Amino acid sequence: RQVVHHVPDSHINAYVRFKLALTETDPQIRPYEEALWADTPEIAATPVSVSLDLLDAVHQRWVFLLRSMDDAAFNRTFRHPKLGQVPLYNALALYVWHGRHHAAHVEQALTRA
Repeated sequence: RQVVHHVPDSHINAYVRFKLALTETDPQIRPYEEALWADTPEIAATPVSVSLDLLDAVHQRWVFLLRSMDDAAFNRTFRHPKLGQVPLYNALALYVWHGRHHAAHVEQALTRA
């Protein structure tokens, strides 16, 4: 349940980071405390289906953005306080892995249930 709510939070942040990198020069992004976001009051009250719908909507919007990008756009960067300069092509690879990683967690939990 927490993982399903976490992924849209993470991918919303990623989408915003892409938009910042595409509209500003090497913007400094602000990390967020994932564990604290997972513990905010609405998480316990929100049905999983709402977060899945949110994730689907974010991914649809992100795909339109990604399809509009050329090589120069994928080479644009943002600056992470701990990771330093991150090109968007690296950020995309990270979030593809992130989604698959957590999908595997959910699948594993469902097979144990």
